[in-house]
Amino acid sequence: MPFAFTLPTTSALPFSSFANSTTHPSLPLAASTRRGVLRSVLKKHKRLPPSSRASNLSTVLAALDDYLPYMLTLEAALCGKTVNGEEIDLALKKEIDVEWRTTLTATIPGREPPRVKDKGLDFEVSFVLHTLACVYALQARAQLLALYGAITPTAEQRTAIITTATKQLLQANSIHNYLASRLVDTDASSAVLEILAQTQGGLAALALAEATLLAVLKDDPYPAVVAQDRNKNDKEWMIKPPDIPKVRVHLFARLCLAAAEHAGKAEAMLSASGRIDGALIKYVNDLKRTSRAKACRFFGIDADLRGETGQGIAWLTGGRKQLGFAGTKDEGSNMRGLAKFKKDWTERREDKKIEKGGEWGSDAGRLEELRVVEMLEQKWNKMNDTINTQLIPPSDPLIANMPLGRDIHSAMPFVPPSLDEDTLARMRAPPNVEEMSDDYENSSDEGEKAQGGLPGAFPVSSSAPSNENSYY
Repeated sequence: MPFAFTLPTTSALPFSSFANSTTHPSLPLAASTRRGVLRSVLKKHKRLPPSSRASNLSTVLAALDDYLPYMLTLEAALCGKTVNGEEIDLALKKEIDVEWRTTLTATIPGREPPRVKDKGLDFEVSFVLHTLACVYALQARAQLLALYGAITPTAEQRTAIITTATKQLLQANSIHNYLASRLVDTDASSAVLEILAQTQGGLAALALAEATLLAVLKDDPYPAVVAQDRNKNDKEWMIKPPDIPKVRVHLFARLCLAAAEHAGKAEAMLSASGRIDGALIKYVNDLKRTSRAKACRFFGIDADLRGETGQGIAWLTGGRKQLGFAGTKDEGSNMRGLAKFKKDWTERREDKKIEKGGEWGSDAGRLEELRVVEMLEQKWNKMNDTINTQLIPPSDPLIANMPLGRDIHSAMPFVPPSLDEDTLARMRAPPNVEEMSDDYENSSDEGEKAQGGLPGAFPVSSSAPSNENSYY
């Protein structure tokens, strides 16, 4: 949790070759310069090892925040809109042609996702905003990794981590919703996945589901107890046992059901195209399963607090079913042989991923929730076998009568940034061609080196001045 999105890369786009402005002649060049920086940052981020990408996200975010106001100002000028009360005269020389590498399309394993090329500034705006939303989701993911590190965080640190990650996921949700409203008229049959309204709507529902689960995780003591128990470097258990305070179980259960509803909506919208990467679809399905299993666990805790341990065990069995694992004393078969070996091997592999800080959490917390269910199941079965001796009812009728979910987060509107008055005033000056961005020098997506300095090649004279990029 959250999903490990891959950031797209892009080709060169020198705006001065496609548009010019009589009122703000420096605007196209300034936008090209900042886009060149973003393009370079995205290529560098792609080449980093997975364990080093989290620390580079702030650099990517800074480049996006720097470029976005210029890009949206160009879009407003092309649409004839004013920016901070100022009219910008922008004329197209030719139609804008840009290329991005899609990262949501299903591809053959081992191959890079395909590049997609389209015309118009809308295509550029959609991909840049989609990249920004993915960066916020990846930052939330990097924040949550600290909960499973070698040093167990305190209660205050845990709350601060989850609060920050929740804000970042809600920001991603607002951007995806904004994109979905922009792209509502896009032709679904010919467009790429990133610029489809249903894709952005599904990603918005996914971010909201993850943020809703984090509202539960902030006050849920059981995952922290299980993580502390599995942490080999933690020695706090020698001093005192972990505190498990009473929680608002009914509220948390309904929040988990709301998260499951959002995840189900995301799965339906993302699966509609039939072209989405299977790893994302599997993650959304696992998130829905995990959310419903958490709800079953909280209903079981409520039953145990009322003294109905047998019904609590039945709720835990229902939670196991939601996760896709057979119960130990349920009407299903026992987990034996290869099934148990596969489960243990998957858990050890996930622990290794967390230690390395790489592609962890691809199961949306499914195995973590199973560990919590097993811990409570072991405790309650022991109590029920020795003290209470209550009958364990079937779990299916309990799951069928679960209530509807309850939302805790409201949708945050995304406010597109724009250039301030001082920056717009500076754009009235003629452009400085010495500050030309690297978008003019290299149009390759992979950053191949220029061929002018090859050994044995005829030397190219540079004494003659070139007027190709001259403003006058």
